[in-house]
Amino acid sequence: MKPRQFVPAFIVFVLIIALIPVFVGFNEYFILLATVVLIYGVITTAWNVMGGIAGQLDLGATAYLGIGAYVAGNMLIWWNITPWIGMFVGAIIAAGFASAIGYVMFRYGVKEIWYALSTLGLVEVLRVIFMLWKEVGGPLEKYLPRSKTDPFYYMSFGSYIPYFYIALIFLLITFLVNYRLRYSKIGYSMLALGSNEDAAESLGIDTRRTKLKGLFIYSFIVGAFGGFYACFCSFIHPNTDFNMNFALEIAVLGIVGGLGTYYGPLLAASILVSLKEYLRAVFGTIVLGIYPAIFGLAIILIILFKPEGLSSILKNVYIKLRKGGGTKHGRQQHS
Repeated sequence: MKPRQFVPAFIVFVLIIALIPVFVGFNEYFILLATVVLIYGVITTAWNVMGGIAGQLDLGATAYLGIGAYVAGNMLIWWNITPWIGMFVGAIIAAGFASAIGYVMFRYGVKEIWYALSTLGLVEVLRVIFMLWKEVGGPLEKYLPRSKTDPFYYMSFGSYIPYFYIALIFLLITFLVNYRLRYSKIGYSMLALGSNEDAAESLGIDTRRTKLKGLFIYSFIVGAFGGFYACFCSFIHPNTDFNMNFALEIAVLGIVGGLGTYYGPLLAASILVSLKEYLRAVFGTIVLGIYPAIFGLAIILIILFKPEGLSSILKNVYIKLRKGGGTKHGRQQHS
């Protein structure tokens, strides 16, 4: 999408999402559902930097999310440092950790399916480590302190509305990072890398460094968002923050929404997460077995009928509307 097309579409997009609490009559349940959709949307949009633009199938999103959650959560519990600072510290530590692991993997040529499996394994390794690491919480849920007198400092609100708007701000920042990155020198290198790594190397692109830059940006955003995620859940626990199923869901949403697209991840999250909540309300705990099957079916259907992802539907509608408007304008001039 060109800049002159992106800006007005982006403004309309922001206004529509910002008015969701009004549309649902400030109903707490629907605002909670919308916030969960935004959470998936933020992480998947950040994942798109690595998985979409750079073309590297990364399955370790919750590794960086968990690090950010534990850093911000424990800083608040141990030293009473606000999560607003903890999010930034968590982002730096998550990005530093990801870069160190990524350097080793890229140095020894780990790529494609082996890179995907390595990052997924990293999530489980960290889950076990934090489960055994009693100093940071161990196997017990560690609840974050809350305050009715200073909810902003502790990020502990009595309503889901503030969490909704904080998640929306994260989404907007992640959108803008994706957009600016795509039209930067690094972004062009990532696009070349995603198209054909060997061809990118033949053009003189340092693919190892390009991957590391993409991984740093992606893990920094997800790590920062981990602090918010901990406050939203109000506790930290390895099974929640270092969750393999969650990591796989993020990758699936990126693929179903459309790799490297702007609105695809949020569109996929809106449909599949809403469907998940609906099935949970109808079938209860049985949905735990149904939902993974739905995700698998979604991938199969997308590969068969819409390889470009769900965002291609929006693109086609936009093109048809423009053609229709152009045709009508042309007829008026002719008459």
